[in-house]
Amino acid sequence: MSNTKANVATFEGHRNLRFRLILATLAGKAVKITKIRSDDMDPGLKDYEVSFLRLLESVTNGSQIEISYTGTTVIYKPGIIIGGQVTHNCPTNKPIGYYLEPMLYLAPFSKKKFSVVFKGLTASDKTKDAGIEAIKWGLLPLMEKFGVREVSLHILKRGSPPLGGGEVHFMCNSLIPQPMTIHALESPKISAIRGVAYCTRVSPSTVNRIIDSARNILRPTGVEVNITADAWRGDNSGKSPGFGVTLVAESKKGWRILAEGVGSPGTLPEDLGERAAYELLDELTKSCVIGRNQILLSLCYMTIGKEDIGRLKLHKDQIDDNFVWALRDIKNVFGTEAFLKDGAEEAVPGEEDYMTLSLKGIGFTSASKKIA
Repeated sequence: MSNTKANVATFEGHRNLRFRLILATLAGKAVKITKIRSDDMDPGLKDYEVSFLRLLESVTNGSQIEISYTGTTVIYKPGIIIGGQVTHNCPTNKPIGYYLEPMLYLAPFSKKKFSVVFKGLTASDKTKDAGIEAIKWGLLPLMEKFGVREVSLHILKRGSPPLGGGEVHFMCNSLIPQPMTIHALESPKISAIRGVAYCTRVSPSTVNRIIDSARNILRPTGVEVNITADAWRGDNSGKSPGFGVTLVAESKKGWRILAEGVGSPGTLPEDLGERAAYELLDELTKSCVIGRNQILLSLCYMTIGKEDIGRLKLHKDQIDDNFVWALRDIKNVFGTEAFLKDGAEEAVPGEEDYMTLSLKGIGFTSASKKIA
């Protein structure tokens, strides 16, 4: 629930906390978030949320954060996005992706180039936060579609749960005033499936077992399947044994849809490879141009784009409560609305499962660009 008063956006609950703070930072608008887990036995902000607030503080200049005594209310007054060189130690109850993904929203609109080193877990079997490969292969190519081209992500050390020990370097050299307008209305045809299976501090044969089981499931698709092995040893393999896999279906026009899996204690590599392959196929049947994990970034970039209408084709299964909450948050912070048109209205065979989202950009220009 939310309302807007005196240029302060007010929200309730911990849902979409990072997304709301990012929108507020881009809009230069103060937000007040109340009733954060107020009914829980352990109320208030969790340590990883406080850590994220610290990260926001370090990549901006002039931000003010007020947290109530119980931790159930946060008032955030954003400063200017300045970027620069930052090292952030991430608590091990959330993977690096939890902290890294929101930086993709801010980095292109910074005053200086972003160069952030994250230390912690490179993947997690307990949360749905994006892994490093999912960001590298799913979100960075999507940023290119919006005109953000010079972005790179390097894994210096891999850190499996529970102890982590990973290290990731994120760099963004592409500083633009606003994203490009996109018109993505074709259902892309998949031309290849790629992926990587990795392991730390376990036998390298583990990754081969993952690859073989995933290939067996994906072979009947009829497209090229290329999954590489990535076995880490020594000091760069973190502090805990672990393994995982990321699979990416790629179209000729560069759109990508992906699925990933991380081994938990007792998981067989064969089961993990099989499960990830089936998840990818499921995601392909329930997606259109972009996958579920790319929707928030697309909505955000479309909102802050030029004063032009961008269009994006979505599968009806992608329009869930998370999607609706995101649009509500965007309306609350930026005051702009999205329009959805049912594909069934166009009376084209095969279009009844799809909807077209139209969103007019607000003509945003980063505050750091105005000053620079």
